[in-house]
Amino acid sequence: MEKIKVLFAGESWFFTTTETKGFDQFTIGGYETEIGRVRDYMKDYADITHIPAHLVCQDFPKTAKALSEYDVVLISDVGANTFLLHPDTFFRSQTTPDLMKAIAEYTAAGGAFGMIGGYMTFMGIEGKGRWRGTVIEEILPVTMMDGDDRSECPAGVVIQIDPASHPLLSGLPKQWSPLLGYNRLNAKEGAEIVVSYKNDPILTIGTYGEGRTFAWASDCAPHWMPGEFCDSPCNKRLWKNILSWACGRM
Repeated sequence: MEKIKVLFAGESWFFTTTETKGFDQFTIGGYETEIGRVRDYMKDYADITHIPAHLVCQDFPKTAKALSEYDVVLISDVGANTFLLHPDTFFRSQTTPDLMKAIAEYTAAGGAFGMIGGYMTFMGIEGKGRWRGTVIEEILPVTMMDGDDRSECPAGVVIQIDPASHPLLSGLPKQWSPLLGYNRLNAKEGAEIVVSYKNDPILTIGTYGEGRTFAWASDCAPHWMPGEFCDSPCNKRLWKNILSWACGRM
């Protein structure tokens, strides 16, 4: 079967660390991404084009037509400001293409769109993800909280399901290895909660125009999704099911 073509934006970051050793200090910096881990567990069924968070403003497709090259568009752990504030707009007060509108038009015309949880998606840490009230919230099958929506669960969230309850859960074990947190969301009327934890939606699906949308409230890599979960047959099958459903192959 032909692999699902996925456009994946986000899941990357720069860091700066200052170390103090007695009287002296020094600062180091670097860049990290977890896309390699995601590619690894999706490699059998997905062909991923990755746009790191800092390249969204220049590399993300500007129109629905350009996005139509992909079967599924995913956003993970990158905030709304990155999509709204192109340097030409922020520094030079120039108009620039509306990337969110392009996603909405792509989805309405039959595309597939999903948002994955994290510190900069949905509302995220201190509400800085800032996706509430955008057209992306209109597309998704969930509404978002006002402010910080994280549910940090260091003791672990153990998901339990009935694999026969929904086609998206086909082939998955009844009990999953622990997740360490998620974004708290509310399912819209008419949306379908496929996976939940203590009445909080974890996987919610819906439609927008002719397209399909989903919200996965936890992460797709550490820290909320531990390595054990990432590398598990459960996770590989879960994302195969999600992406297949999203692009109409299930």
